[in-house]
Amino acid sequence: MPQISQRAGQFTESVIRRMTRVSDQVGAINLSQGFPDFDPPKALMEALAAVSFSGPHQYEVTYGAADFRRALAKKQGAAIGREIDPETEIVVTCGATEAMVCAMLAVINPSDKVAIFSPFYENYGADAIIAGAEALFVPLLLPDFQVDWQALEAAFVSGARALVVCNPSNPTGKVFTREELMRIGQMARAHDAWVITDEVYEHIVYEPHSHQRLSGLDGMWDNCLTVSSLSKTYSITGWRLGYLIGPEAAVEAARKVHDFLTVGAAAPLQAAALPGLLAGPDYYRGLRDLYAQKREIFLQGLTDIGLPHTRPEGSYFVMADVSRYMDLPRFKGFDDLAFCEHLTRHIGVAAVPGASFFSGTQRTGLMRLHFARSEASLLEAISRLSRLNDL
Repeated sequence: MPQISQRAGQFTESVIRRMTRVSDQVGAINLSQGFPDFDPPKALMEALAAVSFSGPHQYEVTYGAADFRRALAKKQGAAIGREIDPETEIVVTCGATEAMVCAMLAVINPSDKVAIFSPFYENYGADAIIAGAEALFVPLLLPDFQVDWQALEAAFVSGARALVVCNPSNPTGKVFTREELMRIGQMARAHDAWVITDEVYEHIVYEPHSHQRLSGLDGMWDNCLTVSSLSKTYSITGWRLGYLIGPEAAVEAARKVHDFLTVGAAAPLQAAALPGLLAGPDYYRGLRDLYAQKREIFLQGLTDIGLPHTRPEGSYFVMADVSRYMDLPRFKGFDDLAFCEHLTRHIGVAAVPGASFFSGTQRTGLMRLHFARSEASLLEAISRLSRLNDL
């Protein structure tokens, strides 16, 4: 067989998606891959049913259906306090996953450097490799995941052409403050660098925190590309509808990349998702309240069984410390992945190994759990996790 590319050999399959497959094999409660186990809003399901008969069923405009882009521009423009041109400043993609790859390939050259806050969503490292870039990991410091400003400045000084900011953060649940984002923006402008923001959890933020959009801060529009999706906001992760918003020249470049990667996002799903984009503020308050309730149920359960954990400010992810279990003699030689697979098979709860979110390590003693599940599923997961001592 001919050789496989060196580039493909530089990263592994997604550990998150791998844990879902393990979970499915044994019938575990899947708290690894972050998707809900409940239905989307009724209006979207009804629209999908109607579209199945009325169409569209053929290609849409490569960079997104016109009415979808207009609705998206209106919604996101109001959020950042700036009019967004749906004809030149938006590209609709197959999920935020594709939008991030398009963003990197649009503004980063091979051999460039990309700064990434760590811990980080695992896709970013692979995206940098696909773009031919070198990833520079900038730590978020415990216990509150504060930015290491000295390390960030060093990354820019060393030539980082872009910084990836996940806000709210996966996996930490950190919500960046306005002051932090302004300082990040000032540093990026000073070094003529891009900031690529991943904002897929923009509507899952818990009081007293609030989601600030870096692209809406003074002077940042021309340095910022915003990646997001409808997946988490409307509980439609399988619809794979994402988007990239930014200045015209960068979006034009991203559109070309998108065109040759996937041609376009699914036309009927764009039509069916319109009721979501047209929803009023009550919907987003309800979404926040729903997840706030789930957060309290799950975190209280973790506390009751004595499992140390983070308290997310946004998103629906929790980092749990299982190091005391991994240090037991029976787990000698286990790395994070082996422990999480063992947990899935013998306790019946699937989690993501913490090492997936850090560069160059196999053992952190951490695992990521999510609480986008029904109350009954969360309580059953807590009950199973209470048996950790029996592993």
